[in-house]
Amino acid sequence: MLHYAVVFFVIALIAAVLGFGGLAAGAAGIAKILFFVFLIMAAIAFFRGRG
Repeated sequence: MLHYAVVFFVIALIAAVLGFGGLAAGAAGIAKILFFVFLIMAAIAFFRGRG
């Protein structure tokens, strides 16, 4: 999941450099959502593994 967030972040950076504002915003939004989903899933796995 974190891998996909990083991929979309890199796509957003490349699109921003090339001047594709809409595409960059969309890719950055997807990357942000995937990153937070990853954090939530990692926290659940961490606390579940401790129990």
